[in-house]
Amino acid sequence: MTQDTIIKLQKYAELLGEANKKARLTGPSDPSTLFREHIADAISGLPYLPEGCSFVDIGTGGGLPGLVWCICRPHSRGVLLDSVGKKITLLTAIAQELGCSNAEPLRMRSEDFARTHRESFGAATARAVAHSCALAEYMSPLVATGGRLIAFKGPNAGDELDVPDSRWKKLGLGRPEQHNYNIEGKARLIIVWEKIGKCPAQYPRKSGDALKNPWWR
Repeated sequence: MTQDTIIKLQKYAELLGEANKKARLTGPSDPSTLFREHIADAISGLPYLPEGCSFVDIGTGGGLPGLVWCICRPHSRGVLLDSVGKKITLLTAIAQELGCSNAEPLRMRSEDFARTHRESFGAATARAVAHSCALAEYMSPLVATGGRLIAFKGPNAGDELDVPDSRWKKLGLGRPEQHNYNIEGKARLIIVWEKIGKCPAQYPRKSGDALKNPWWR
């Protein structure tokens, strides 16, 4: 990572801390804490993001991990989705101040976005926003065959993945891989699925259906 990238990430931590005072985008408002616990966490997922690929970040909030990835990978394009307009307004201002022209914050639910951008990204990501299997339903329709789904979760999320291979294939996915790591002494988990085939047209379903009527049970 270059010195210029580190400086830009530090500036991002400062801007995110200020924005957190206007709307709760993510965690604390202290820039050093944001850097150590949240930005460093987002950086931990970079090894799983293919170089130069486009990606979509679902439930981006203050831009984690999406804006961090755009800063660290200037040749990748990221669409940063969130359904809360105030968050997207603040995130757009942050991205502009940082000069991140490869980041596109967008106010939209992933279910709606998938209708017009189906299987058009090399990767999709989300950071601790839902049950892992529900996340797979949100992400898979957005990722092209040969791409990758990357989810940031807590250390016990592996319990959510006890699903037969045949059911993962139902979403066009291979069996998930689990990667354990630590941030500030706290155990974390990154889950990675390879997109091995087409996702059926009925996915994603309308908002809430993934949890009301789980496909994995």
